[in-house]
Amino acid sequence: MSSERADRRDTRLAAKLKAQIARDGPIAVSDYMSQCLWDDDSGYYATRTVIGSDGDFITSAEISQIFGELIGLWAGVVWQQVLGAPQSVHIVEYGPGRGTMMRDALRAARIVPGFLDAASLHLIEMSPSLVGEQRTALAQCGVPLNWSHNLAGFPTPAIIIANEFLDAWPVEQWVKTDNGWLPRAVGLDGEGHLTFTHLAGAQSRDDLAAQFASAELGAIYETQRPQRLADAFRALAQSGPVAAVIIDYGHVSPVSGDTLQAVREHAYEHPLASPGEADLSAQINFYELASALHSAGLVIDGPVTQTEFLGALGIIERASRLMAANPALAGDIEGRVARLIAPNGMGTRFKAIGVRSAELPPLPGFGL
Repeated sequence: MSSERADRRDTRLAAKLKAQIARDGPIAVSDYMSQCLWDDDSGYYATRTVIGSDGDFITSAEISQIFGELIGLWAGVVWQQVLGAPQSVHIVEYGPGRGTMMRDALRAARIVPGFLDAASLHLIEMSPSLVGEQRTALAQCGVPLNWSHNLAGFPTPAIIIANEFLDAWPVEQWVKTDNGWLPRAVGLDGEGHLTFTHLAGAQSRDDLAAQFASAELGAIYETQRPQRLADAFRALAQSGPVAAVIIDYGHVSPVSGDTLQAVREHAYEHPLASPGEADLSAQINFYELASALHSAGLVIDGPVTQTEFLGALGIIERASRLMAANPALAGDIEGRVARLIAPNGMGTRFKAIGVRSAELPPLPGFGL
């Protein structure tokens, strides 16, 4: 712990959290993560430029325009071949970042006859500063624009895109103790430093004891409780057809382990090091996510790796055409595409799943 403490920074939110914990006791990891990201005065997304070279991390859409272009063409094909080219369709993005992906997507989707004439754009965004960047990026997009905070507050039929969205949902963790699996928490040590602990006196998880019978003391299990998303999709599917793609980094089988991480200025640091000034995220449990969505009556395509998904959409062919049209930039284009599909990198760490109403045929890009 001594090396971790040496890296701790006395941020404004750290002082607020320490005072809260000293007064009321340890807080659950999910509460800590939520405050770090969304506190009105000192939260990460509420106060900072977070995406791009001037921020703390770069999304796939910021790495290469081809990513957004392929998503736009995917949406156009879904509208045309899966939904049957309805006269109106809502294109919805959960967590649109700076608007880069959607800008590239709509530009590419112009080649699908009639698609943009039918489309309205609905962006789900909590950060006021990012809404401003999205307005700028999409000012000339040519389709009606709307913003909201509601995962289900828009008409159907709808095509939903969620890229690197769920990893920022507050994660709940349980830790194996001598008294069973208890909620993991953030408290204070004897010197007043933030430290990981557990909620003493909380109800232990007997199901985890059975599922991970051989786990050692200190083992961690985590979940992002995808039921909220599943409930939103259920409500949408009851009003009309829904098709979605969800892309994020994560794993596809139920396992125990701690994936909570912090990134500041494009470098990893301890999750307790800079409350409010670092991006906190956790890997997606795609097995848990798919199970929740299936239980809500949706059909799941995939998961597949990002390499497989983008490959099925034609990323290599699109890159070749772009390189031929811009020979001076060919090396840069090739390098950026390689970063998106690299084995043992983004290409395999990131997964994609398709989600659709039960009456719809399989979605493109999932090898069906």
